[in-house]
This record gives sequence, C-alpha cells and structure tokens, in this order.
Amino acid sequence: MNQPQWEHRFNVTTAEQTHALAAALGGVLEAGDLLVLTGELGAGKTTFTQGLGEGLGVRAGIISPTFVLVRIHPNLPDGPRPGGPDLVHVDAYRLESAAEIDDIDLENTMDTSVTVVEWGRDRVEHLAESRLDVELHRAVGGESTTETDTPRQDDVLDFDTEEDDEPRTIVFRGYGPRWAEVPDVLETALTGGNN
Repeated sequence: MNQPQWEHRFNVTTAEQTHALAAALGGVLEAGDLLVLTGELGAGKTTFTQGLGEGLGVRAGIISPTFVLVRIHPNLPDGPRPGGPDLVHVDAYRLESAAEIDDIDLENTMDTSVTVVEWGRDRVEHLAESRLDVELHRAVGGESTTETDTPRQDDVLDFDTEEDDEPRTIVFRGYGPRWAEVPDVLETALTGGNN
C-alpha cells in the first residue's frame, strides 16, 4: 500500500514533548500494530520508543537495539495496561532487505506484541496489512532534514546522542485498514495546540 490514509505533523521542542506524545499513542496501540520509525541519527527514535513503552506499560529500560537487532520488552502485570501487548523493538539499520527482516522471525511475535522498527522503511511493509509510519526530523545547522536522509559511514563514526531540547517535527502516516482513521490521541493533540 503506497498511499497513506492520512498524514499529520507535530512540532515539538523538547525530548519530553516527544516522549509524552509517544506515551499517549502507546496507550491506544494494540497487539499486532506495526510502527516504522524513520529519522537520521539523533532524531529522537529511541526517545519516542521509550514513550511508547511507557504508554504500553512495558518494563522500563528501553535502549536502541543497534547491536542485538531485536529487544523484547514484556508488559508489566502491575503497570498501566496489565495484560496488554509486549513491545518488540527492532533496529533494521544493518539489514539490507526484507529477506533479512524475515530471518529475524518477527512473525512469531507480531500477533501478540506491538512491533516498532527503526530504519524499517522499504524493509518491513510486507509484515502487516496496516502500519503507522513515524518520521522524526530535527533541525541540524538551521536546516531541516528529510525522511530520505540515509546515514553515511561518517555519520555513524561521528554518532552524537540525541539532543534533548532541539526542535523536531514528527510526521505520522497511517496505512491500511487499522489506521483508516486518525487515532483519537493524535486528534486530541492536534486540537490541543501541539501542532
């Protein structure tokens, strides 16, 4: 499915706002949901995923799965959503194709978990009929980066951790029947003056 059902943009100025928006979204996610996160190094993908984890009520301590490829964060029975889905956090940066995604066997967890794939664009769309695409852009040197920015080897060597209070734009796009309508939490954020 090439065309999104809808698209919304949010401007945030702090990591706390990124985290809060993601936590609100995490509160409405369901088992089987697939989120594809795109953004240059340091754009806030891990901060966003930490917020999702909070909203889902999974075990704390979410870090980027860069070197292990996949981390599973179980739902907490005494958390805000007992019995809710686990969070499967994937870093597809080093994976070259959809076939390599298939090798890590996400199909075994997709029905019972929320799956978040960083760097997953053009690699994971085949895993689910519906997906939520989330792009994080930050201003670097006064210029806004684009979703097509692909890190170069120099970027990896000069990796800089996420800047907490840098302005960012977060773009949400819903694909497929699960995301036929904008989630209420995003509608609320839009009407609440966060846009």
